[in-house]
Amino acid sequence: MKNLLALILLAFTALTVFASSTAWAAPDPPVALGLAGGLLLAQGDLAGLGAGLAAGLGAVGAGIGIGRIGGSAVEAIARQPEMAGRIFINMILTAALVEGVALFAVIVGVMTLGKIPSPG
Repeated sequence: MKNLLALILLAFTALTVFASSTAWAAPDPPVALGLAGGLLLAQGDLAGLGAGLAAGLGAVGAGIGIGRIGGSAVEAIARQPEMAGRIFINMILTAALVEGVALFAVIVGVMTLGKIPSPG
């Protein structure tokens, strides 16, 4: 888990440095700026990567969260089978809330990509 966290931090740092260096190296000031995946990008610089990263991380995070919810619910039902109905209802409600957050992340990523004009 620590290795994955370190890899994500390194990738974010590299993208931030690369995006800022390409924005500063442009001879003319950029026409349009947009926010994609937490990075301030000049017109089209890594915009698709940022939007995809935002949507993908939101979906992966939701998948991990729903997996943990399901696993915990199965363990709880195994310990108290008589509470299976209430545990199932709470599990579905929580999973729906997590899925709503994931859908929001994907929509924001796609909307951000649409607002940044393509270069050329």
